[in-house]
Amino acid sequence: MFAACAGRCSSWLAASRPHHATSSRGYAISVKPAKLLPGKKLPRAFKDKKAFQYSWYTKILEGSNAGPLLFLHHTEFSATRLVKLRRDILAASNRTTPSLASAGIPATPAPQPTLTVIRTSIFGAALRDFPGVNLEEAGKMIGKTSGNFAVLSLPSFDPPQLNAILRALERGVPPRPPKTPEEIKKEEEEKNADPATPGRRMKRVRPVLRPELKLVGALIEGRVFMPQGVKDVSTLPTLDTLRAQIVGLLSAPGMQLAGVLSQASGGMLARTLEGLKKGLEEDASQSNTDSAPPP
Repeated sequence: MFAACAGRCSSWLAASRPHHATSSRGYAISVKPAKLLPGKKLPRAFKDKKAFQYSWYTKILEGSNAGPLLFLHHTEFSATRLVKLRRDILAASNRTTPSLASAGIPATPAPQPTLTVIRTSIFGAALRDFPGVNLEEAGKMIGKTSGNFAVLSLPSFDPPQLNAILRALERGVPPRPPKTPEEIKKEEEEKNADPATPGRRMKRVRPVLRPELKLVGALIEGRVFMPQGVKDVSTLPTLDTLRAQIVGLLSAPGMQLAGVLSQASGGMLARTLEGLKKGLEEDASQSNTDSAPPP
């Protein structure tokens, strides 16, 4: 009888305990060399779904040679919130795209940024096998950050577009403020508190998700950049602007020479050459006077 009572009491207590949402298990992206397990061979060969993911992640890494690949760490993102994040990234990307409709040129759809939620173990294997990546710097970039990761691949290196996307991420998912000691104490009290009605199953309450998104780093043309380096790169001028500046620097001496020759046309040319001759003669006489021995 006492055993039956104890069994019922234990089941009542288990049913009356509040259900807390458990976070999904996640690991960090490991860039360390794979360990050789007994009966296994290196390099490791994946099968079925893992083989598809490995090939997919390899293609994403290959795309980093044309455009930046941003590493993002995210927590407590629902499917609806993830869709909104993709829309914000797309809107920020299209905001910096030049429009050719005013010039009468039909606009062609440009490639769009792609946000991919990755599986850390398979992505780490693809990153280790990808040639040209400094794994030591990649390890410093990722550090000991574990959990859910996503990569944002941009179609081309466009600093204004990158800057607009970074600002959209900061504005759409602001950093979470740290918890105060009072909030931590209140959460512990609610977690350890006895149920209000023992023996009755408590209603399941959906947890309030507070999304958090953090830029871990980026892979740009095979080089690893930390978050501050990514922000510095986003402030650079566009490639067309740099080309225009270089063309201007190279053409400036020629334009100045052409201006002088155009002004010195006809009789002005003779006077210009005569003035140049006198100047050279005065410089030569001055140098001879300075080099003559004193009387």
